Amino acid sequence: MSNERPINPRFDEDVHFNLVKAGPPRYRNHTDKPVRYFTVVDKQDGAVLGYVWANDEDDAAAWEPREAAGPRAFSEGGIWFARLEGAKGRGILPSQALAELLANPEGNRGRVVPGSLADAPNAAAVEALAKGD
Repeated sequence: MSNERPINPRFDEDVHFNLVKAGPPRYRNHTDKPVRYFTVVDKQDGAVLGYVWANDEDDAAAWEPREAAGPRAFSEGGIWFARLEGAKGRGILPSQALAELLANPEGNRGRVVPGSLADAPNAAAVEALAKGD
């Protein structure tokens, strides 16, 4: 008799894993290349809540909440993030998504400032703007 234990038949075959991407498609959330962005303000008091930026070359776009606006900026970001996610799901370029958002400028608590579309050297510049007072 052998001291070896019999192989459990459940473990007798090779195991295969399928790589599955989690969640819906999303734009990249950072780029070192130039971006276009616009400002979103609170509908009631006009305080800046954050910025939406985009760059086609790196397929990147994101909501950047303004730190000084606190929780209002983060909660408002949900709608802008969802709208960007929907645009990516439809396969459109970030600049096209930005144009769509500008054409429909109302969020939950915020709205786009008319004429606020501007250029920045990269996403970090918009992030720095959001961290400023």
